[in-house]
Amino acid sequence: MKKMVISLTALASVAAIAAPAAAQGYRHNDGWQNINQRQDRIERRIEQGVRHGDLTRREANRLREDFRQIARLEARYRVNGLSSWERNDLDRRFDRLEAQLRFERRDHQYSRR
Repeated sequence: MKKMVISLTALASVAAIAAPAAAQGYRHNDGWQNINQRQDRIERRIEQGVRHGDLTRREANRLREDFRQIARLEARYRVNGLSSWERNDLDRRFDRLEAQLRFERRDHQYSRR
């Protein structure tokens, strides 16, 4: 229960910080990053977390499922082309997923190798 409260608190604080950034669009160090690049980076970070033992199998599976849900939503959005609202919605969802990924990698629950 305590972990869930801490998780929700962390997510709420990250969402409050990420919302203004999402409203402006996602910026990478070298400019705008397209959705495919962002997806690739998130996938690599999940795999890296598993390899380094920072993510438990359960955490990685949950993150991957969240990732797949966003990818399915993106496919539905792309049927008629992405509107700016849809792009912003995907950015917000990816922001939340990345915040959860950062939290899970730093929560000191290590996988047993």
